Amino acid sequence: MYERILVPLDGSKVGEAALPIVEELVSKLSPEHKVEVILFRSIAQLTYWVIAGETSARVPYTDKELETVRKKTQAYLDQAGEALSRKGVVVKTKVSFGDAAGEILKAADELNIDLVAMSTHGRSGFRRWAFGSVTDKVLRAGKVPVLMARAPKEIAET
Repeated sequence: MYERILVPLDGSKVGEAALPIVEELVSKLSPEHKVEVILFRSIAQLTYWVIAGETSARVPYTDKELETVRKKTQAYLDQAGEALSRKGVVVKTKVSFGDAAGEILKAADELNIDLVAMSTHGRSGFRRWAFGSVTDKVLRAGKVPVLMARAPKEIAET
């Protein structure tokens, strides 16, 4: 039975498509079965471009800037978990820095996750090849089941 569910989020409405499904899954379990949902976000962009005239350079974020990003991300995860918390679900959060798929897999191992529930943008063909699929990478390389939720069409197309 699922006791620890990892829900990776990317900050978008498409990324949040798995939340209502997790909420429904948890609500169908018996009341004595306690489930912990860990909302997770990985920040991959650790540099930014500075452009001066015709020259440009990648500049790493400072520790202070990274801490600001971490705090904003933490606030987002806290807000995203409010509906689950109101239903009595134990919600925890985790923020990491690095490649999304790799960080999700690492978190799943470190946190002894039983299920990863994540949304998919529903890309196929060239778009999937060009942009890659974090969900696909987690599905293929992970050691635990992955519940994939496709975002509703009206959200995915915005």
